[in-house]
Amino acid sequence: MIGYVTIGVRDMDKAKAFYSELLADLGAKVLMDMGRIAFLGSSMDAPMLSICVPYDKNDPSPGNGNMVAINPGSKEKVDELYRKAIALGASSEGEPGQRVPNVFYGAYIRDADGNKIAFFQFG
Repeated sequence: MIGYVTIGVRDMDKAKAFYSELLADLGAKVLMDMGRIAFLGSSMDAPMLSICVPYDKNDPSPGNGNMVAINPGSKEKVDELYRKAIALGASSEGEPGQRVPNVFYGAYIRDADGNKIAFFQFG
């Protein structure tokens, strides 16, 4: 149902490098780059993450309560992505852990532009 989710960034080169490296183990890469906006994913037929410099050229501003959630396929992969994001310069918004017993395992980060990203696994 979801084709792509877009987040605003200040520096396209920095953001493409961050997300390309962070999501590489999930098979994601830049699939389409149109300068001001780029789409990352495993294929154009699967959900993608879009990064862009806002159309109005003002600074991007993450919304309060907005978050992109990525399911890498296991709790171990959640841990790996969290550690990788921190190593790439992200800040922690919540270390990996079981949030709801036997239901939801998650970790949270913010990228350099303040966008909140969750890595999660149900179960």
